[in-house]
Amino acid sequence: MTVLADKNIIAMVPITNGERARAYYVDTLGLRFVKDDGFAVVIDANGNMLRLTKMHEVKPQPFTVLGWEVSNVEDAVRTLQSKGVSFELFHDFMKQDELGIWTAPDGTKVAWFKDPDGNMLSVTQRA
Repeated sequence: MTVLADKNIIAMVPITNGERARAYYVDTLGLRFVKDDGFAVVIDANGNMLRLTKMHEVKPQPFTVLGWEVSNVEDAVRTLQSKGVSFELFHDFMKQDELGIWTAPDGTKVAWFKDPDGNMLSVTQRA
């Protein structure tokens, strides 16, 4: 018996400012606002619930906390850049192209960016 294998995931990302996070995730990233329940800004991320959980303080982690699979990472990066998103460069330990896209040994392509609270997000095109 599988308990969770056929269940939807609810993603949670910590934020400090609900209005700012809503503007970023809805207006910049293009996700659909559902409601602000007082504890979190609830977003529909292509049928998945994303709860932008309100915290007094956020301590961003050095790894991706939320990512999207895209069919063309170059197009996704350019579109997000046109909306003011800046992509992270990690030239100290990985080779990225001029858009900030890293190509893994298997051909998967990834680019990273941060939300207003410093949470690391990504777009990925699988090989």
